[in-house]
Amino acid sequence: MVFLDKIPLSVAVIAALALGLAPFFPEPHIWEKLKMLFAGMLTRPVDIFDFALHAAPWAVLLAKLARMALKGQGG
Repeated sequence: MVFLDKIPLSVAVIAALALGLAPFFPEPHIWEKLKMLFAGMLTRPVDIFDFALHAAPWAVLLAKLARMALKGQGG
C-alpha cells in the first residue's frame, strides 16, 4: 500500500487518461476492448494482454482513490 501512497494523484489521473485511453481515434482503445469483453470476443491472448495494459492505469487510479478514501475515514 505504500506504493499507492507514493504515487501522486495527478500522475495517476494523467496515466489513466493518456495511457488508458490511447489511441483516442476512432474510439478509445479500452472502450473497444470492453465491448469485445462483453460481447464474448476477447479471446485472443494478444487482445487480453492489450486489455490488461490499457486497464492497468485505471486500476491503479481506482486503488489510489479507494486508499485515499479509506485513509481519510479512519486511518
